[in-house]
Amino acid sequence: MTMLLCAGILFTFTAIIFILIKWGNMRLVGVTPVRTLTFVAILFTSGLDVGLIMFPLTEFAGYADIVANPEYAFSNPLALEFGFWGFLIWGFYFLTCFYFCAIEPKVKFFDIPLIRFINNAVIIGTCAFTAYLLLINLPWYLPQIGDGETIIGSFYLIVFAVIAAAVYSSTSLRFVRTLSLSSSCLFLGLIVLMWLGAFTGENGTAGDFVKTLSLIGSYFGNIHQFALPMNDVHEFYLFWWFAWSIMIGQFTSRFVGGLKTWQVLVAILVLPSIPIATWFTVLYYFHLNTLDSSGVYSLVMAAVGILFVINSLDSLIRLYTDNLNFTVQRVGKARYIAGNLIAMALLTLLFKFDFLQIQWIGALVIALLIICLGYILITQYAKVRDIDSSPEENEIDFSKIDLA
Repeated sequence: MTMLLCAGILFTFTAIIFILIKWGNMRLVGVTPVRTLTFVAILFTSGLDVGLIMFPLTEFAGYADIVANPEYAFSNPLALEFGFWGFLIWGFYFLTCFYFCAIEPKVKFFDIPLIRFINNAVIIGTCAFTAYLLLINLPWYLPQIGDGETIIGSFYLIVFAVIAAAVYSSTSLRFVRTLSLSSSCLFLGLIVLMWLGAFTGENGTAGDFVKTLSLIGSYFGNIHQFALPMNDVHEFYLFWWFAWSIMIGQFTSRFVGGLKTWQVLVAILVLPSIPIATWFTVLYYFHLNTLDSSGVYSLVMAAVGILFVINSLDSLIRLYTDNLNFTVQRVGKARYIAGNLIAMALLTLLFKFDFLQIQWIGALVIALLIICLGYILITQYAKVRDIDSSPEENEIDFSKIDLA
């Protein structure tokens, strides 16, 4: 598995370099182009899940323990956390976004029946994993409901309600867009709330924030350390990103609104990383100074985390139901909601009982990417070589769209 992961990472970064050389100045236009800020909001909220909100405070201590984990000694916990969530690994999303926007319409690899089946299995399985992550982290963030450790019946009900809300939201693309923008705004509001709690009053100053934020510089000074897996935890994260990459690329490619390829890469790598870096800095300051994150803070974090899950799930449910032609228009709203709700709930339980592993899904995605390359080289090379624009049917009047 580790060798396959390393091969997938090296393939991804090599492919990105090739894309920039050959198609760096080509404009990308999806089937439903939107403004750049809307595109980034959709990317950010669809491409991240509850782990962004809930994991860091539980992980900083482990990254600081270089006796038990000497492989972390080259950097600090904040830079390590950022490296597992920010900047470089968003390149996975860029690769698949570019592919589904510019190349897939020509080669139709994902229209092959077996590939279509595997692709949809990946999407559905990863949706369930997202709901599972929410389930297992709720005790830590909502100790008011239980004992802070045990998963109780109330948490199952919360997750079931979240899945139901996501399924309903997926019935209309208007809901998906609105929820993406709302989630982004609420996440920024959460950052402001906790920033004020950490860096005003008796706890700290704005200067303390800047000093803490500067620790992330260690990531960029040691960025090569994050390219290949450094241990099992990092390997888990990388497989997780691969599992998400193929479906996020399919979904977000629809919304690219005329940016050049290199601009899409910059937008994907940089713009989501700014709020991630800010959020992790605030949480790390809470951790370093043992500030109390319970009470109102934990409730708000749980609420935003739940909204992130709804936002991620509705995007992905929308994607696989379109792929399977299991749409509201075809089967009716009642059957659509019931079918997706039952499927997501059952698969979430499979992750709970260890019948599924996200690493398996990530490995399957890597295999798909490598097979896709082989398919292009053997049967579609001339078509791909001659690509010089997005599909003609996606072309737009650039004078009428706000690219900023």
